[in-house]
This record gives sequence, structure tokens and C-alpha cells, in this order.
Amino acid sequence: MANDYNIQVEGKAYLLRPDTPKEGAERPPRPGETEDQLAEPLRGQAAEAGLIMKPLRRTPNTLYSLEATEYAQQHGKFLEFHHAAYKALWEDRQDLGELEVLHKVAHEVGLDADEMVTSLEEKTYAETVMGQYQEALKYGISGIPTFLVGNLLFTGAHPYNIFKSAMERYLTEGVPPTADGEG
Repeated sequence: MANDYNIQVEGKAYLLRPDTPKEGAERPPRPGETEDQLAEPLRGQAAEAGLIMKPLRRTPNTLYSLEATEYAQQHGKFLEFHHAAYKALWEDRQDLGELEVLHKVAHEVGLDADEMVTSLEEKTYAETVMGQYQEALKYGISGIPTFLVGNLLFTGAHPYNIFKSAMERYLTEGVPPTADGEG
């Protein structure tokens, strides 16, 4: 969509489960899940949006991954990093709470992975991430991904035509195109 409409996508951090311990937590299977399929309604939503989402075995603590995403954004690689981290988590079932996994993802998208890990260890982006999370809470955001297109706010994985419709509506209102993605 960013290329179709020549827009800049900005990511903002949101802690979906802020109470997850640093080491993550075991995630028991949910009713209706199989080894490779989420339960409904997520299964259908993911399929409709063209996403692969396999059930996770562990719920990671996402603070490092959110800080790594901010690092990527500050270095002009937000979307590349976001997509690679999504694949690592949902397709490859890697733990985004582990520095080694984030290092690999950063390297894959052409970031200085060693520098990024150092920034995570030094908590360089921790204050920024927590500020973004607090801002989201202030606006009543309670889930991810959340998207803001103009004054239209919507949450969840959606098919491309939903985003296209939102952009078309936004553009017909005569407002310069931008989009923010939470998550």
C-alpha cells in the first residue's frame, strides 16, 4: 500500500501483553487450534488478509522487539524489519524476546545487527517505546495491529481492499496521504 499510494507508514509501539515475564510464557493450545492452524476467528481473518499465522508455543515478551522495531524505523527500515519479524514469529515460530532472533532479523534486512543489539542492551529506545504505548492507551487503543488512516481508526488484520477503501476515502476528503500502524 505504501508504494501504491506513495505514503510513509509510521509504526508505533503497543504492548499487547505487558504482564508477560521477560523470559516469555508458555502458551497452551486454544480450543479449536491445530499444530499449524489458529482457532477461529483468527484463522479466518488471517486467511482473508493473506497472512500465515501458526499458533505460538510461547508468548514472547515483546519489549525488545518493539525497541528493535523503533531502531529499524530510525534507520529507514521499519517495514522491512516489521515484515521479517512477523515472519520469524508467526511463520517460523521464533521467540522475538530473544536477542539472537532479533539480531538475525536485523541482519536479514540490512541493519547493523550488532549496533541494534547494543541499543537494546542499553535500552536506547525503551523510553520512546513506553511513551508510544502510553499514547496509544490515552487514545483508547486496546489491540494490535491498529491502523490510522486520516481520521479512520481500525484494528486487526484486514484484506487489502479494506486498506484501499480507507485510502480512497481519505484521498477524496482532500487530506495529504499518511498512515500510522500500531504494533
